[in-house]
Amino acid sequence: MAGGLIALLDDIATLAKATASSLDDIAAGAAKASSKAVGVVIDDTAVTPQYVSGLDPSRELPIIKRIARGSLINKLAIILPVALLLTWIAPWALPILLIIGGSFLSFEGAAKVLAKLRLYPEHAEHGDEVEAKTPDEVEKGIVSSATRTDLILSAEIMLISLANVTAESNAVRVGIMVFVAFFMTFFVYGLVAILVKMDDLGLRLAERDGAVAGFGRSLVSVMPKVFTVIGVVGTVAMLWVGGHIVIASLSDLGFDPLHHFVEQAVHLVEAWGGAAKWTMETLLSGVFGLLWGSLIAYAWLGISKLVPKKAHA
Repeated sequence: MAGGLIALLDDIATLAKATASSLDDIAAGAAKASSKAVGVVIDDTAVTPQYVSGLDPSRELPIIKRIARGSLINKLAIILPVALLLTWIAPWALPILLIIGGSFLSFEGAAKVLAKLRLYPEHAEHGDEVEAKTPDEVEKGIVSSATRTDLILSAEIMLISLANVTAESNAVRVGIMVFVAFFMTFFVYGLVAILVKMDDLGLRLAERDGAVAGFGRSLVSVMPKVFTVIGVVGTVAMLWVGGHIVIASLSDLGFDPLHHFVEQAVHLVEAWGGAAKWTMETLLSGVFGLLWGSLIAYAWLGISKLVPKKAHA
């Protein structure tokens, strides 16, 4: 009896060690995988606050919470099952999906740059305009539009992360992606919630006396600039990440010239250290992302001019 109990405890200890090891693998894999999606994360953080701009401050956090819930559903119930299924039955499809996602990132980034230079018309970025008569209908429309936009951004986050998961165990792969889904959702929308309430905090502080009031007024005045900086960083990150994804995925499919060119350029500056290598790779990926995205943007502009004419014929 004692021997059986000892054996059982030994089995439990072994299982606990295996579980702890798996959790370590999941955490490490999630950190590595999610780091590659930084461009999309920044863009997601820059985009979301615009949905609650101009609304009753008391409704900002509830709406962000509903959008976050929709984002988590997008990742776990739609994107993850489809992505995992494709990796199991058609792994060759992942580079193609990544090229599509990287091209979309490049297009979005390039369109923003070209629009700032007045070389491209401003394009609708957040889906349908919300027309409603009651506050509840307005909120439902906002959440629906934001969730649709999030589906695209979340798909890119999950696909980019999945492409960087190196674990061989299917259970660990699933665990990593579930961890990424929760972490990315809470990180993005938690940060968004903090950002959109900073001006409210500033207004409250401004009502007090002394240095606190001055800090509050400064906070209110600086927040628009913070969102502007986030938008610029997000655009740059989209071009860099989008260009890198397309180049790397084309190489995975056997088209190596672009990847070889970047490698040769990085080799030229490797004597200057890791920072120089990273800067060169990032710069070339960003330039390619801008060129590739501009090509797609103008092609899309041409197509969009033709489609409405046919639709109204």
